[in-house]
Amino acid sequence: MLEVKDLWVEVGGKLLLKGVNLTIGEGEVHILFGPNGSGKTTLLMTIMGAPQCRVVKGEIVFDGKVINDLPIWDRARLGIGMAFQSPPAVKGIKLKDLVEILADGKDGFDNELYSFLKLEDHISREVNKGFSGGERKRSELLQLFAQDPKFVMFDEPESGVDLESISLVGDAINRLLERGHCVKRHPKGYKKSGLIVSHTGYLLDYVKVDKAHVLIDGKLVCDKNPWDVLTTIREQGYKGCEVCKETC
Repeated sequence: MLEVKDLWVEVGGKLLLKGVNLTIGEGEVHILFGPNGSGKTTLLMTIMGAPQCRVVKGEIVFDGKVINDLPIWDRARLGIGMAFQSPPAVKGIKLKDLVEILADGKDGFDNELYSFLKLEDHISREVNKGFSGGERKRSELLQLFAQDPKFVMFDEPESGVDLESISLVGDAINRLLERGHCVKRHPKGYKKSGLIVSHTGYLLDYVKVDKAHVLIDGKLVCDKNPWDVLTTIREQGYKGCEVCKETC
């Protein structure tokens, strides 16, 4: 589904990604750990096509197509979606109107999602305006359900969310990625994939993740079993991953 090849990225004249290689297969969900400033958000924003992220070297291949030169909207049309760490408020546009625009022409959007995500009282309000942290996260998930992307990136979905709401966010991510006791194929014939950035690892209690990666100083230093990686980080900090890839 996604292949990142020897990716070097510069933002504001500073080199933030340094030779990242990452492959996420169809139907796979990966989680990405790393200390603050390591380049996690930069990686997601580069895959999404944010113009401030300048690719110095390397390729991003999505669904067999090199997308380095495609703008954000074309990547979204190809099937890439992203939930941001701090979703902005959008004045003048009601949440329900935005969702209807995103879902237009797509099969399978379920209006029950408003109640599932506890957003029935928010659909007539401007997008994210006055929303709490958890409400903003659920609003973005609702928009992603409407967009129905093949590949979804989540930038710290548990950030700003209370412990009770993390369970709902985790359930929503599973439902969005069509993961449960088994991975089922999308009606259009493919299995959805995803990449989750996390600091806490709380979502591992709710979302079935296939592989974990650790990004330090712009370089991927580890890719192992998610729970093994998280245990190493909790017990040794990221120093345990810096010493040797095998320690993760």
